[in-house]
Amino acid sequence: MTDARKPRVLVMAEAANPEWVSVPLVGWSMARALQAVADVHVVTQVRNREAFLRAGLREGQDFTAIDSEALARPLWRLGAWLSGGDGKGWTIQQAVQTISYPYFEHLVWRRFRADLRAGRFDLVHRITPLSPVQQSPIAAKCRRAGVPFVLGPINGGVPWPKGFEAEMKRENEWLSRLRGLYRALPGRTGTLRADAILAGSRQTMRDIPAAHQGRVIYLPENAIDPARFWRQASHGQPGPLRACFIGRLVPLKGVDMLLAAAAPLLTSGQLVLDIVGDGDMMPALRAQASPFGDAVVFHGWQKHEAVQDIAARCTVLAFPSIREFGGGVVLEAMALGLCPIVIDYAGPAELVTDATGFKVPIGPRATVIEGLATALQACCENPEGVAQKGAAARDRVQALFTWGRKADQLAQVYAWVLGQTPEKPIFFDGP
Repeated sequence: MTDARKPRVLVMAEAANPEWVSVPLVGWSMARALQAVADVHVVTQVRNREAFLRAGLREGQDFTAIDSEALARPLWRLGAWLSGGDGKGWTIQQAVQTISYPYFEHLVWRRFRADLRAGRFDLVHRITPLSPVQQSPIAAKCRRAGVPFVLGPINGGVPWPKGFEAEMKRENEWLSRLRGLYRALPGRTGTLRADAILAGSRQTMRDIPAAHQGRVIYLPENAIDPARFWRQASHGQPGPLRACFIGRLVPLKGVDMLLAAAAPLLTSGQLVLDIVGDGDMMPALRAQASPFGDAVVFHGWQKHEAVQDIAARCTVLAFPSIREFGGGVVLEAMALGLCPIVIDYAGPAELVTDATGFKVPIGPRATVIEGLATALQACCENPEGVAQKGAAARDRVQALFTWGRKADQLAQVYAWVLGQTPEKPIFFDGP
């Protein structure tokens, strides 16, 4: 290929859907952003076909839908049954997908092998699954065909913090104790021989063997669309500090610890807390918050536009999740200019700096509650400092974490993989 044209990229995004959230939205957003820097053809699972068509993509030209339902659907049902549903048992669901995902790649290879062998694509990029547990048999086939293969971002493998065994049990995450066995899965070595491995977290980077570290690039998977997050937080308003939590109301999110930490400030009228989301902890959390009256507002599930409206009335995002791989909601709040309070553990802690928010030390429940209380008190006592951190947070997102910026970063990865630039790109400082 020459530098005069965009690289031709076969993007594999088994989970990619503009109408969903979490991993499918990441897959969709990244694939769409890449269209600015590459000639992209997206391969996705057939369950996403109608959403792609509604979004204006042309089947056969812009994307191909692969029907792997014969295996994917019954295994998805099995995973939902084993995990108990309701978003629990993430590790169980990933374990089940290790059976169904290789079948998807088998069908992708059968459909595109002639094109790849004929050089009609300059490289293949597997965006989703994000989990490093999922191996890519197609990587070795691409290598034999002489087509570079880019893997990731992959993210996961965050151990449950000590002292939260009860939460782990309630999340039906018993299988996470055995998660390390994925390193023995067939195809792992071939997958890790990818020409570039994008690691979405420092934890994932550390899990990749030393022999492959020279091809690892740290690149968090989440980003934001400035057109969707255009409002600004309401700093400088009279009255109590207003903070929000946005997410599922389940044990690992730590909302019960947040309420315990905020209790004195809620009682004294220094703080109002908006809780956006729902889950099986809702009744218990409502009971816990009942002494605080109108100082705690439960909004339940809300559409995206309404969530942004609620968040923009606040100045602080309080997000005490104890085991979060990515932390997309943290970036979204930062994009609005909110000052984030997060636990200094895993994904969110890698997105927030001392200049842009507060990081509460991980530890036993009592330690986390004390740290949250200290951070909330500091925010109440220094609203000007909150505004400064919020502005810095917004600037950080605009500089590093928009989808447009993500596409530019990936374009640099492609150029390196294709031999157009000699140095491996580095986008973030740190170990």
